[in-house]
Amino acid sequence: MSMLRFKVVEEAFKHKAVGVEEPSERPSEYFAKYVFNREKMFRYLPKKIYDALVDVIDNGVPLNREIADSVAEGMKKWALEMGATHYTHWFHPLTDGTAEKHDAFIEHDGKGGVVEEFSGKLLIQQEPDASSFPNGGIRNTFEARGYSAWDPSSPAFIVDGTLCIPTIFISYTGESLDYKTPLLKALNSVNKAATEVCKYFDPKVKKVYSYLGWEQEYFLVDESLYAARPDLVLTDRTLMGHDSAKNQQLEDHYFGAIPSRVTAFMRELEIECQKLGIPTKTRHNEVAPNQFELAPIFEEVNLANDHNLLLMSVMRKVARRHNFRVLLHEKPFKGVNGSGKHNNWSLGTDTGVLLFAPGKTPSENLQFITFIVNVMTAVYRHNGLLKASIASATNAHRLGANEAPPAIISIFMGKQVSEILDKLVTTTGDDVVKFSGKEGFSLGVAQIPQLLRDNTDRNRTSPFAFTGNRFEFRAVGSLANCASAMIALNAAVAYQLQEFKRKVDDLIVKGEKKEHAILSIVREYINESKNILFDGNGYSEEWKAEAARRGLDCKTSVPLIYDSYLSPESVKMFTDTRVLSKVELYARNEVKWEIYAKKIQIEARVLGDLAINHIVPVATRYQSLLLDNVFKIKSLFPAEKVDLIAEQDMEVIEKIAGHLLIIKEKVHKMVEARKVANKIDGKREKAIAYHDTVAPFLDEIRYHIDKLELVVDNEMWPLPKYRELLFIR
Repeated sequence: MSMLRFKVVEEAFKHKAVGVEEPSERPSEYFAKYVFNREKMFRYLPKKIYDALVDVIDNGVPLNREIADSVAEGMKKWALEMGATHYTHWFHPLTDGTAEKHDAFIEHDGKGGVVEEFSGKLLIQQEPDASSFPNGGIRNTFEARGYSAWDPSSPAFIVDGTLCIPTIFISYTGESLDYKTPLLKALNSVNKAATEVCKYFDPKVKKVYSYLGWEQEYFLVDESLYAARPDLVLTDRTLMGHDSAKNQQLEDHYFGAIPSRVTAFMRELEIECQKLGIPTKTRHNEVAPNQFELAPIFEEVNLANDHNLLLMSVMRKVARRHNFRVLLHEKPFKGVNGSGKHNNWSLGTDTGVLLFAPGKTPSENLQFITFIVNVMTAVYRHNGLLKASIASATNAHRLGANEAPPAIISIFMGKQVSEILDKLVTTTGDDVVKFSGKEGFSLGVAQIPQLLRDNTDRNRTSPFAFTGNRFEFRAVGSLANCASAMIALNAAVAYQLQEFKRKVDDLIVKGEKKEHAILSIVREYINESKNILFDGNGYSEEWKAEAARRGLDCKTSVPLIYDSYLSPESVKMFTDTRVLSKVELYARNEVKWEIYAKKIQIEARVLGDLAINHIVPVATRYQSLLLDNVFKIKSLFPAEKVDLIAEQDMEVIEKIAGHLLIIKEKVHKMVEARKVANKIDGKREKAIAYHDTVAPFLDEIRYHIDKLELVVDNEMWPLPKYRELLFIR
């Protein structure tokens, strides 16, 4: 290999496990150390203010200025004692990341000095520059005013000496410019709608919570190797690189022993996260080499989403301390599994009932059936929207690649639930909702106790699977903000439950018994939405054809998938639930199309540069060496032996020439296609042009570069190869 690449790889192999200084306390003693949670609130706030703030958080009571001033004083006192020097409003702009502007806790004291100051006004509201964030045309460049406003339901926390206050972010004219604002609205909407339906079964229910348990998959690579790959640095994925002879085909990495360097990273990450109140619980090797997973305990959706965004930030910082780089791209390496972020979603009441879990009484089981059928109907009616909520330029590489769900939304219910739904629509009686407990079975091995088998297996090819007491939205990408999927899902379910309540009430008014009315509408919904149910192999070509026959959304072009946000059904659903206005929907789609085009544009620029300035010169140089060798052979050996001796070199020379010719031609055409696309004004049309006319060149050029990697001298190849990137030593 080239001397530069040799030094880079050698440096990567030198890295040893970094020791982590273990806390002397147990996790329960340092958990949420840097979080202004209820325990801190109780200590630092007057009892009256504490009770009022809890009422704001739990019951949505309006926050008055007196409370805000007192909370700010207590929060400041705690933050200063913890060593904080600055504060920031921490929000989620439409970039899939987070944003923050830091201000010091100081104001003039009027005597030439300063005092530590933090008022309720500063806590509640700030004014970042709205024009510099993606806004889809809601704000002009010269209209800079935007507001961030405190979200009391998500506790403040301290990172690197800065008090971070979770906030929403809206424009001067009131439109949301973030993910948190519509997420809170969607959660409020599903709470109200689900609570009303729950009252059919238990009048004591006052609130329904939406829960989320995300599973964060990610790759680790050595930092020195990462730095030697411009494509990783600039696009977070390898735009070229031939398969390693060994990758994941032996399936030996999955759940295998975690490398010591990675364990050290994971342990420090867990400690840092737990101090920030993130309840990290599970860690393991994933399927692909260098791929891992981290998952927390379930939390309320808004808090869980904040914690996932915070985790991704902390993960990047901790990785650097261990000479790693974290790759959160959904498909950083071709030929091995990509990374997702499964969103396990459920609903539960303030009385402690999980609405997606069967009960012990007919009423509890009817409630269970009512909610899963309404979810099924919501997903059926809005399957295109749910796909749009997880679609992106990066996730498109992962979906349907025999490692992740296909780009068609369907629901896996499992054998028992599917049979009960079938029975419901083929019978007229009321007493058909019965569930067996877990079925026991023996392995016939004396020392192994009897196992309890779940009522349903799991289907890893299903993008939306029922897994016992929750639904697992498996199609969400590893880089995504979970809020995008959670906004669409919770809003759609809220809208569906509202309709269900109206229909049932209409039947009751007409004299139907409540249970009969509920079962009647449930049967109607099952018949309508049964096409969304699919328990088979989502990877098969047969399913793609069948899904199209069933009327499911089968589009694969990301820019076209985004159109589902603007369908009449989606616009009505979002506006009726007051989650997003029509103006906000159009603006967000403008942002989505713009981001898609820019990501493909960046990849095309990077690949063009690497191909022409890195790969072509090296391959040409190696070709020249072979030509020189052939010339010397002809001058040294008898004519009758020259053809035999030089034959192999000539074959390689011809292969290189052929690949170089195509690479140069394709790069030129890609550049020209990009120039044409760049002249298009409309965001949607430009995104479509990049998808249709630019993106295809990425794979075509890569194919020929990867073929060159197999024939060019290893010592000359300029970039670290997959066999060096994918195996941590």
